[in-house]
Amino acid sequence: MQGLSQDEMLRYQRHLSLPGFGPDAQSKLKQSGVLVIGAGGLGCPVLLYLAAAGVGRIGIIDGDTVDLSNLQRQVLYTADDIGRSKAAVAAEKLREQNPNVDCIAYEERLSVDNAMERITAYDLVIDGSDNFPTRYLVNDACVLAGKPLVHGAIQTFSGQVSVFNFQGGPTYRCLFPEPPNPEDAPSCAEVGVVGVLPGLVGLYQATEALKLLAEIGEPLSGRLLLLDALSMRHETITFERDAEQAKARPLEWIEYNCDSSMAEDAVCGIVEVEPRQLQADSSDYQLLDVREDWERAICGLPGAHLPLGQILSGTADFSSLGLDTEKPTYVYCKAGVRSLQAAEAMQAHYGFKKLKNLQGGILAWAQQVDPAMPVY
Repeated sequence: MQGLSQDEMLRYQRHLSLPGFGPDAQSKLKQSGVLVIGAGGLGCPVLLYLAAAGVGRIGIIDGDTVDLSNLQRQVLYTADDIGRSKAAVAAEKLREQNPNVDCIAYEERLSVDNAMERITAYDLVIDGSDNFPTRYLVNDACVLAGKPLVHGAIQTFSGQVSVFNFQGGPTYRCLFPEPPNPEDAPSCAEVGVVGVLPGLVGLYQATEALKLLAEIGEPLSGRLLLLDALSMRHETITFERDAEQAKARPLEWIEYNCDSSMAEDAVCGIVEVEPRQLQADSSDYQLLDVREDWERAICGLPGAHLPLGQILSGTADFSSLGLDTEKPTYVYCKAGVRSLQAAEAMQAHYGFKKLKNLQGGILAWAQQVDPAMPVY
């Protein structure tokens, strides 16, 4: 039956008996290849369902390793996988789930050097990345290679899904010509993401991929699906192809940094310092942690603590913390983004004169100064 083995006919029988799907669509899945960019929160559900559905060849590109903090949302992994390559672990588990599927692990990050080689080898690309340089690189490579792209993105409790570059339809750049300002796009490491959200968005991505491969249904081409998990409301925005933005262009890596260090010259009087500079500073200074209580319970440096929200409210009482507005003050958070916001507010509204932002935050401190410090 359409090149399906006895095992496959039994395994996919719910597909074979599905009106509008059947053996023809299942055979198309078997003959297809999909490249999944990122084996993280979005990639995990995408990969699980593509393999379960019988997509014949699945490429997994991810240069990261499994971390304890991933397990809240990256459902392919367990505590035993911590420290191992995400791509390798994912491929291993997908083969166990469905031995009929060929899974290829690329233990690397997508780059200008490897993008075309990886993407041209597959029929369809699914982007599960979490940063703008990769998203624009994936889009531009898909345009050059003529490959459809299934997009997904998440933040806090909201997500979005669309299909780009499908049969002459709009591309990612038609909808988002340029990345947003870095200060407007905090990472999930700073603002968080509810664990089930990548599962929801990833399932939509997998659904769109199966529709495209099996040639059924109406793809989300020219439409952006917005999901609000708190209200469970869905909204669809339509958009058109922009001929100028959709043009093929040479691949490049967009320099884009959400780290606060890029704003050093933009914030008058607030000095960016690296952890080693703080460690070597023997002067009389004070230290302020602007993370949340639960973060400080994991790790921290000796000194005062006041969450960013209280500082931005305009009602913070720094004197009760023993902080002197005339004294040199180091401000830090997890990665350096919130602390810069806090320092700006402290300078503008509370009269602090000598503010320094710890570049890279507590994560950089743990990496450069105290490797034994727990990180999250």
